[in-house]
Amino acid sequence: MHSEEEKSINMPFGQVMYVMAKPTGSACNLSCEYCYYLEKSKLHNSSSQLMSDEMLELFIREYIQSQTTLDVLFVWHGGEPLLRPISFYERVLELQKRYAGKRKIANSIQTNGTLLTDEWCEFLRANNFLVGISIDGPEHLHDALRRTTKGEGCFRSVMRGLRLLAKHGVEWNAMATVNSVNVGHPMEFYRFFRDDLECKFLQFAPIVERTALHANGTLLAHIGEQTGVVTPQSVKAEEWGEFLCTIFDEWVCNDVGKMFVQLFDSTLANWVGHPPGVCTMSKYCGHAAVVEHNGDVYSCDHFVFPEYRLGNLCEKSLSAMMYGRQQSRFGAAKYTTLPRQCLDCEYEFACHGECPRNRFAATADGEPRLNYLCKGYYRFFDHAAPYMDYMRKMLQLKQAPARVMEWAKRGHN
Repeated sequence: MHSEEEKSINMPFGQVMYVMAKPTGSACNLSCEYCYYLEKSKLHNSSSQLMSDEMLELFIREYIQSQTTLDVLFVWHGGEPLLRPISFYERVLELQKRYAGKRKIANSIQTNGTLLTDEWCEFLRANNFLVGISIDGPEHLHDALRRTTKGEGCFRSVMRGLRLLAKHGVEWNAMATVNSVNVGHPMEFYRFFRDDLECKFLQFAPIVERTALHANGTLLAHIGEQTGVVTPQSVKAEEWGEFLCTIFDEWVCNDVGKMFVQLFDSTLANWVGHPPGVCTMSKYCGHAAVVEHNGDVYSCDHFVFPEYRLGNLCEKSLSAMMYGRQQSRFGAAKYTTLPRQCLDCEYEFACHGECPRNRFAATADGEPRLNYLCKGYYRFFDHAAPYMDYMRKMLQLKQAPARVMEWAKRGHN
């Protein structure tokens, strides 16, 4: 039962709320060197990280009923969500149908791809799951840091999974991390996705992790905490900037409107004053939380730490947690804690300081909470600015992407 106080919370109608589900917790069949989620098993006393049927039903009912729009997207994540059998997701569909009412339900699942089979792909296609595949580039780049628990490379298993998705006509997109290994090979990285995989939707995210531990053994969590050093797998700000500029030059000359790169699309959205579609580039965050296998809800997938626990589904309604004061403060802090250097920056509108988890550097004046990757982002925005200005103009004139690529090839004269 939920209190009257919880029931009376005013929800911002029309705002989409996402809660990523972890049906296997942090359990995974791989042991990637840069993984930020494997250590989350320390948060739980139980050896099992499997979401129970009772918790699954509670989550699905709460998630659907908490939505303020008719379209509801479920995102199944991990760890590795395919460690649960097909029967688990058949139960998911059954419960979604039971509680959907007039809402339209969609499902997305993020997987490393190594466990895909014909049976899995038939199920995913028949039920219109969008599949996100985690892959970091060609074999020598992917296998450098993404390995099995036995220390073996997994690239060929991932490629087998991608072939099965293609065979069964499953819609998929790629999610790649940019780390200390592949950051130095931007063109090989990009052309692998474009030419070898014929990928149409690419999302890549920089690896920035710190080594320092709290006394309880969990990684640093506090926004702006400046202790600790980055791991060897992390990218450097200058490398990140070079990586983005190199790929952008190839994309803007040849692939606008053909291949959708999330970071470039989000940058353009901010340039024209539209929502960027990704929390890291938004002015505020807090609308995308995560639910663990035991029903614990945390502010964000990257903030699964005790101090960011909003509560448990058995104790509070999802609406109370997502629209409550704690989560509202968390979301607002993305903007309100920006240092003066960011507020005065000509490109603040383009990134809004990026993700708070990366704000542990200091400004030129010694003020805390500067994004570790600031120099890289600034270089990219400054480099892309003339092209973004031109694309904004073309959008206003409703011109085709071909005009942008033609202009870019001419050296924007």
